[in-house]
Amino acid sequence: MQSLSRSQFKVLSLSALGGVLEFYDFIIFIYFARTIGALFFPPSMPEWLSQLQTFCIFAAGYLVRPVGGIIMAHFGDTRGRKKMFTLSIFLMAVPTLFIGLMPTYVDIGIYAPLLLLFFRMLQGAAIGGEVPGAWVFVSEHVPRKYISFACAALTAGLTGGIFLGAMVALVINTIYSSPEILGFAWRIPFLAGGIFGIVAVMLRQWLHETPVFQAMQKDIVRNEMPLKRVLLEQRPAVVLTALVSWVLAASIVTMILMTPTLLQTVFKVSPKLALEANGVATVCLSIGCLVFGALAGKFGVGRVMSFGSLGLIFSALLLYQQVNISHEHLLLLYGLNGFFVGVIALAPTVGVLSFPPEVRFSGLSFSYNITYAILGGLTPIFVSLLIPFSSMAPAFYVAALGLLNFGIGLYLAKKQF
Repeated sequence: MQSLSRSQFKVLSLSALGGVLEFYDFIIFIYFARTIGALFFPPSMPEWLSQLQTFCIFAAGYLVRPVGGIIMAHFGDTRGRKKMFTLSIFLMAVPTLFIGLMPTYVDIGIYAPLLLLFFRMLQGAAIGGEVPGAWVFVSEHVPRKYISFACAALTAGLTGGIFLGAMVALVINTIYSSPEILGFAWRIPFLAGGIFGIVAVMLRQWLHETPVFQAMQKDIVRNEMPLKRVLLEQRPAVVLTALVSWVLAASIVTMILMTPTLLQTVFKVSPKLALEANGVATVCLSIGCLVFGALAGKFGVGRVMSFGSLGLIFSALLLYQQVNISHEHLLLLYGLNGFFVGVIALAPTVGVLSFPPEVRFSGLSFSYNITYAILGGLTPIFVSLLIPFSSMAPAFYVAALGLLNFGIGLYLAKKQF
């Protein structure tokens, strides 16, 4: 990446670091799913049912993403990328802090899960504007041939937030006993998330508006509806971006966010080992994002997507098949899968390049967030309902989507994408 200027490298670095901190706020919830299920639902409720309802609250954050995404994208296309890029992270920090301070079911009964649901929905609205806005922001700061790497670097930052969440969860589970975690220690990661959010807001004050937006700013009609243009003129781009977003959403939610909990509840892996393995997988995921992003800039998005999709299929099936037999090679197999999940870093490049600059933020945000809300948000519920029929259900689901991604890669390769 020697051709990137010092200014462009600073944009990538600060954007990725801010993404780490914000995405930590969004996903720390899932690492304490069992604890939250025990604290925010009646003690007499069966564990599988409280876990399912906890996943439903987690999914609610995805279901409201389009609201925040569409609103922020509108102003991002008409008022500026940077303003929305900074606002989204502030809106994430506040509910994260409040979750760490709120009472539980023992204290206020049914109002506890309802309040938790409300804060989770606020988080979802914030992340709806953050992720597509970040991809647009970094892609418009670099030359075209580096867009795949820029988007991948930002995605690696977002996955770095998952790693940070996993490490915090591992530390909490190592230092504190189960009664202590249920008593007070579960709050620590959420309180820390509020502080992380403030730091991320400060970091983004160092960034500048994108050259692409500055160049088109004088031609922008402020009362125009970019989303209307997207729906009328950019339907093929919407479909393509939605498909790759489905693969991205399902792969991350199933293999990175759900699997640590499933390892504990379905395959009886100890919490410590499950979180350690998830930490390895998440590091490998960040590496995979960078590798696939760099390769796509050299060999083309389509070719690299096809190759990575085959690896995703193989590694997901191998991981779940082997952990059902033995936990001996869990770290290695989960790490391998994490690396190939990194192929999802090419999805934002497809979305960014599919829409013209005037409606880029709105087009990407609408396609990505609607898909993530419906298909990504329902993935935990869908997979949870299938697991009683087969412990391999998560792997089968990801493998099927990997096959879809392979086909999209071939299509893009023919288009010389």
